[in-house]
Amino acid sequence: MLIKVFSAAIYGIDAIVVTVEVDLAPGTKTFISGLPDNAIKESRNRIEPAIINSGFPFPGKKITINFAPADIRKEGSHYDLPVALGILGANKQLPNVDWSQYLIVGELSLDGSILPVHGILPIAIKARNNNFTNLIIPKANVSEASVVEGINIYGFEKLSEVVEFFHGNYLPHYNVDVNNTKYEPTWDPLLDFADVKGQENVIRAMEIAAAGRHNILMIGPPGAGKTMMARRLPTIMPPMTFEESLETTQIYSVAGKIKNNEGLIRERPFRAPHHTISDVALVGGGAIPKPGEISLAHNGVLFLDELPEFKRSVLEVLRQPLEDHLVTISRAKYATVFPANFMLVAAMNPCPCGFYNHPEKQCTCGQGAIKKYLSKISGPLLDRIDIHIEVVPLVFKEIASTKNTHSSNDIRANVMKAYDIQKDRFQNLPKIYSNSQLHSRLIKKYCPVQDEGMILLKNAMEKLSLSARAYDRILKLARTIADLDDSEIIKAYHLAEAIQYRTLDKNNWGL
Repeated sequence: MLIKVFSAAIYGIDAIVVTVEVDLAPGTKTFISGLPDNAIKESRNRIEPAIINSGFPFPGKKITINFAPADIRKEGSHYDLPVALGILGANKQLPNVDWSQYLIVGELSLDGSILPVHGILPIAIKARNNNFTNLIIPKANVSEASVVEGINIYGFEKLSEVVEFFHGNYLPHYNVDVNNTKYEPTWDPLLDFADVKGQENVIRAMEIAAAGRHNILMIGPPGAGKTMMARRLPTIMPPMTFEESLETTQIYSVAGKIKNNEGLIRERPFRAPHHTISDVALVGGGAIPKPGEISLAHNGVLFLDELPEFKRSVLEVLRQPLEDHLVTISRAKYATVFPANFMLVAAMNPCPCGFYNHPEKQCTCGQGAIKKYLSKISGPLLDRIDIHIEVVPLVFKEIASTKNTHSSNDIRANVMKAYDIQKDRFQNLPKIYSNSQLHSRLIKKYCPVQDEGMILLKNAMEKLSLSARAYDRILKLARTIADLDDSEIIKAYHLAEAIQYRTLDKNNWGL
């Protein structure tokens, strides 16, 4: 008897429907086809004892299992449950079921327990979009799937419960309450800009970066507070919208980084990979591509500490994602696109020892060593960073000060005002949410500059030998500064502040 059960495969951050065909015939062997990986080929070793230990006889027949479409490689253990149900159905141990109404995923333990799997959120979205009425999944994945409206979510802990469900004796249906899972982030109370002493100019730069989602590079000696401030940046960024949360959660779901009983990711991601990271770990990849750190930082912050210590090849792969906000991973038969719209926050020392230009400590590096150290960062990459800010070490008076500084709540209030202005400005432009995303045509329209400002900009371009890309980025940065000032026109002093954030370009270090 032939039974067709429906499951799904993950590609990129999307899912495709897979038909699991199970046929029983006289014989004793098991045949599996449809480009399965080793986890699927080994599935009989899990499925047979799971069925027996759940109290059901395993058919002593030839079992043929096919995964369609057969030209797409299938991987993972989440096909265990649909295969087991297909075997039970084909062996007439289940009532007549309209399988076209169900999409089923789940890994089986030898005792019949159903274990959580990766990629549930994109699978749930695919099930709804393909007009499946019901989604059967592990109970541990219910919170993640329940954010998708328009489909019934059924979570189970054991294979025997699923069999009882199809016999009409068990109904673990979960209602969806999307409003309970939306926007409210819960920031770590220990991360607040109120803890930062001094560094008013850097905090201002952070405020501008958060308001327009601009990339920022901090350069300064060890202990000046670069990492401390970087880790507090998400606390002043606008809360994620529901669409941003859903897209970010999809990425984490595919990567297997969703915690049990966790629904939507509500806080902007903060990823801080070590400088020994490989190209593939940063960008993503593998035989069947998985998202890398830049995609895990989507809608959040990618923090690269000790920037020159990263391999040159690793840094150079950032150039395309910084421009296009996505990364394409190509294989012989297909290409996978992962979103990568992140804020790059980088920190570095001014020299190998870290004390070049330090007001109190002596630098022990020669000019050749300093030049070699700074040359690890290419001009094209530096061009793509909007804000370059020098972090000066604090003196004792500033460290010991009890003066209250601006809290993250105060700074975020200013950021939200600028964010709302941008939201209104770009409401009719698809996929444009912030000033940093403006391209040349939109810069001309939304970044009007007075004559006095154009003269200032012309002089800066000539004296600093800035590139055309730097020109555009100065205008976008000035647009954000003007928004924080609640000014529709970009004035000369807005431009002056934006220009000063380019003073760490490579030519200014004699490179």
